[in-house]
Amino acid sequence: MNYENYFDELVYKENVLISKQKNAVSYPEDGNEKDFQIEENSFWFTHRNNCIIEAVKKYSPDNLFFDIGGGNGFVAEGLEKNGTPTVLIEPGHSGCLNAKKRGLKNIICSTFESAHLKENTISAIGLFDVVEHIEQDIDFLKSINKSLKEKGVVFITVPAYTALWSNEDIDVGHFRRYSLKEIEDKLRTAGFNIEYSTYLFSILPIAIFLFRTIPSKLGLNKNSYGIDKRKKEHKGIANTLLNWIWNIELNKIIKGEKITFGSSCFVVARKK
Repeated sequence: MNYENYFDELVYKENVLISKQKNAVSYPEDGNEKDFQIEENSFWFTHRNNCIIEAVKKYSPDNLFFDIGGGNGFVAEGLEKNGTPTVLIEPGHSGCLNAKKRGLKNIICSTFESAHLKENTISAIGLFDVVEHIEQDIDFLKSINKSLKEKGVVFITVPAYTALWSNEDIDVGHFRRYSLKEIEDKLRTAGFNIEYSTYLFSILPIAIFLFRTIPSKLGLNKNSYGIDKRKKEHKGIANTLLNWIWNIELNKIIKGEKITFGSSCFVVARKK
């Protein structure tokens, strides 16, 4: 891949291509390592991946895909296995090394801002549970818009509903949760047309409210980001009792239908 077509300033360090500039991120230092321990066996990561893959097939087939803030490369690996060439841009060095373990080749260790992507060069960008970590989210989305070619596409997932706010949101560096209308409006303000939008994980808001939000409000959820707790949450219910719900959701996405309620928002938007 000729990186000069997309980036202005990149250098090699410890066998990883990185930006010369380093920006701080609102995310725990050990966040990628914790995710790496659960991704392969997690119903949440697996279902989100399946939804992303089908949406990319539908709305941006055959284009080089840039996964911004893509962590350990779990999404990028899934896209590549399904025929979509992908570039991972991830600021966490451990995440980049984990992505290399997964066999990914196109890895940039950088924030989006530090990577200095050239304007009007990219056909498709993914921001999967990234925007909620950005304090000035509209400015960030405007920068994403500038990097996209005319009619380029951005795929976004964000956590849903302010009412579900808990200590875990604080611990992982979230600035907010969104309604579907709110993230759609911000994308329009940033220069996008909405191609498709839906909620995901229709069964989870009740569980999140009962087991995260209420304990947080009562001061009982002090270790919300502990790895044992996360493993239990991500491995539990869906693989046995709720796979049929995820299949229904996936089929709706394939057909372009909406899911009216869920713990995540999923939006596909096209540059005006």
